[in-house]
Amino acid sequence: MPRLVSLIVAASLAWGPALAAAPYADVRAEWNAPQAPFRIYGSTYYVGTHGLSAVLLADPAGLILIDGDLPESAPQIAAHIRALGFRVEDIRYILNSHAHFDHAGGIAQLQRLRGAQVVASASGAFAMEHGGVDPADPQAGVASSYPAVRDVRTIADGATLALGALRVTAHYTPGHTPGSTSWTWDACEHGRCEHVVYADSLTAVSADGYRFGDPQHPQRAEDFRRAIATVAALPCDILLTPHPSASNLRERLDARTRGQRPDPLIDANACRAYAATALKNFDARLQRERAPAQ
Repeated sequence: MPRLVSLIVAASLAWGPALAAAPYADVRAEWNAPQAPFRIYGSTYYVGTHGLSAVLLADPAGLILIDGDLPESAPQIAAHIRALGFRVEDIRYILNSHAHFDHAGGIAQLQRLRGAQVVASASGAFAMEHGGVDPADPQAGVASSYPAVRDVRTIADGATLALGALRVTAHYTPGHTPGSTSWTWDACEHGRCEHVVYADSLTAVSADGYRFGDPQHPQRAEDFRRAIATVAALPCDILLTPHPSASNLRERLDARTRGQRPDPLIDANACRAYAATALKNFDARLQRERAPAQ
């Protein structure tokens, strides 16, 4: 049995069976499909599943993990970290993009491996500490709950988290959820450094009846537009997103594997393009909300 598969099987047995009967079973299985870990650039690595990103930042002082994917993804993420030659026990911080079950669901399990400090925005911390339940979330009532995360440390908008030579900055980008946060850092190799952006989801997804353009709550649309503008303005050479498909990571990685040059993962226009698409889709969503009921 290949070493990576052995690690995943061992971790799954240790932590119990996957949540086969969990809500969204079909899409969860697709999101959680196996994915070999790989280096993105410098000391930044992809350790997530096929359909959900988890990103590892490595430094001699310790590791920073961004996102924990589904509850059933935790064994795979841990196995990926070990397969790359790192120790899961060296994770010092776990950061979160937004507190939905498909990006924060595995954090509680991963936190227990070493007692890592979980870090999120104030709204994100509230949602994680309540197992993903947040009445202010556009998807309240339809998004799955997950194991609550304890002792989440909040980070202010624009604040920087330091670990060894790593410097990771939080950028509040609320809209998809009230606590949505994008993260930026520099990754270097062969004397060249690139600005990496882990941009949170900018999609206006909600429960039935929720209105982003509700005139009684104008800050919803204002916050969303401000979040999109924030992502567009970030120094950005490498774009990563919680769902890798949102930034065409698979296609860009395949092109790099085929030897395409310059490196397809590096695109200084990627954040602007991601934000432009989000703004177009958000405007369309608001237009649909204003349309008279048929």
